[in-house]
Amino acid sequence: MRKVTVAAEPAPIAIDLARTAFVIIDMQRDFLEPGGFGETLGNDVSLLQAAVIPCRRVLSAARAIGIMVVHTREGHKPDLSDAPPAKLERGNPSLRIGAPGPMGRILVRGEPGHDIIRALYPVDGEVVIDKPGKGAFYATGLDEMLRGGGIDTLLVAGVTTEVCVNTTVREANDRGYRCLVLADCCASYFPAFHDAGLAMIKAQGGIFGWVAGSDALLAALDS
Repeated sequence: MRKVTVAAEPAPIAIDLARTAFVIIDMQRDFLEPGGFGETLGNDVSLLQAAVIPCRRVLSAARAIGIMVVHTREGHKPDLSDAPPAKLERGNPSLRIGAPGPMGRILVRGEPGHDIIRALYPVDGEVVIDKPGKGAFYATGLDEMLRGGGIDTLLVAGVTTEVCVNTTVREANDRGYRCLVLADCCASYFPAFHDAGLAMIKAQGGIFGWVAGSDALLAALDS
């Protein structure tokens, strides 16, 4: 594989594709489909659909080139032993984590709603990280897996921009990874939060990373 330069904000970023992973965060039925956790919180889950097609385009390109692909899923053990009370008791959702719902128990590993949507479903050989928290590095083996593969740069996509995407990027930044967040491959239930989340990442000379549209990345890969 080769090195490419992607037009990004706050400045172009050169990446070595052999040392790059495409990390797709929490594109799960529980967040994107009616009846899941996102809807129990009162959100319009259709707003997250905007990220699916751009994400699928980048996923296809990553697979064709041979870039490492990592999928994450937020969810908990069936006994909820890895879900702290502060998370279980938060707010006033119509159904709480662990409660039976239309796609099985809400945000519980192994249930239909916990799984990744069909449009972005992992293929053999792609890494799937199950995480109990918002960040993909917390209580997982992601850091060790990336370092073992010689990865130093992450292409980041997924939902939601201001929560699990932002948390993962901040965790990655503290661990020395370079993060390029693909703006249109991310989405939020709150458009203003999406915009603010991206602005925070690229502020002050890229304090947490870089931001670009998927078209800029795909153009660099095609060049």
